[in-house]
Amino acid sequence: MTSPGKYKIAQIAGDGIGPEVIGEARKIADHSGKKHGFEIEWKDYPFGASHYLKTGEILPETAIKEMEDMDAILLGAIGDPRVKPGILERGILLTLRFHFDMYTNLRPAKKYPRVPIPIRMPEDKILDILVVRENTEDLYMGMGCASDGPISYEMNIKRGLYELSGKLDLKLTPSTPSAVQLGIASEKGVRRITARACREADSRGLQTFTLASKSNAMPQLYGFWEEVASDEAEKHGMEMKMVNVDALCYHLVRNPWEYGVILCPNLFGDIVSDLLAGLAGGLGVAAGANIGDRLGMYEPIHGSAPDIAGKGMANPVAAILSASLMLSSIGENEAAGDIESAVSAYLQESDDEDLPVELGGNATPEKAGQLILERIL
Repeated sequence: MTSPGKYKIAQIAGDGIGPEVIGEARKIADHSGKKHGFEIEWKDYPFGASHYLKTGEILPETAIKEMEDMDAILLGAIGDPRVKPGILERGILLTLRFHFDMYTNLRPAKKYPRVPIPIRMPEDKILDILVVRENTEDLYMGMGCASDGPISYEMNIKRGLYELSGKLDLKLTPSTPSAVQLGIASEKGVRRITARACREADSRGLQTFTLASKSNAMPQLYGFWEEVASDEAEKHGMEMKMVNVDALCYHLVRNPWEYGVILCPNLFGDIVSDLLAGLAGGLGVAAGANIGDRLGMYEPIHGSAPDIAGKGMANPVAAILSASLMLSSIGENEAAGDIESAVSAYLQESDDEDLPVELGGNATPEKAGQLILERIL
């Protein structure tokens, strides 16, 4: 933080509906600051599809260096059909995650008022789950290749905890086109994300959390995960329940109220968190945070939705809830709580036509944002 009561935050509005929803999130964060006695100094960055198509620039090193002096990044969305998939995602999202060692991905899944969900909830139960996803290891490290013959692959990867180098040579007999993808789990990587899950569970008043695993089929990788995570949980005085990820998905659609905090390796976390977003009412209310020991990056999960960009149909709730996650992570918990309460009140109290289009109403992002802001002020 630059000075007491003042934060420097980078804004990347991005592509598609990103500028529409992030504009509302920023406005609400600013007014929350005024109410609670802090100020946000914003730095706007143009990175995304339009900037890339105009300039050929994805994410320059100078911008990354500037962000090192900031407290957070608020991101709208990245992705555009005019740009080949992967270019912007790897060049912006993954570059920032790895550079700032954002090893935690937080994905809350909560049932909000009047947001329809695809399951029937008992009246005495609630849906309020947090996925704590390891964000830098597992099968998402980008190590692998495809070949028409023998596979020879050299690795040279730098992460926050270590540098990984080596060479993989494989030969199939008889020869056939093949592909290989490598996943890594390190003890330090598993311990630090497990410690985060323990803290999140404790903050919710829980004494237990669930680990999504698959050690029966992949004992080397996920058996290691279970052993290290169990030991770390014990050190925190927390009970860890292990569930195979396939069984977990089955139980989540039948009785999600039985779960509070779910710890996931990278691949499983990606899948489980999207399943839960569907259960909680869709991506329009799904917020996300990428957090390390330095600055974090906060973003709605819904993507850029270029088909509705500029039509006044975007739902800003997920972006606004992402701003709430951001304020909580930088220590402004009262402001963060105010925002979430205002979102709940808006969804509960509004006339049908004042709900976002996604929820059956006619409200533009600006209208929905203003109605939420009124409940904060």
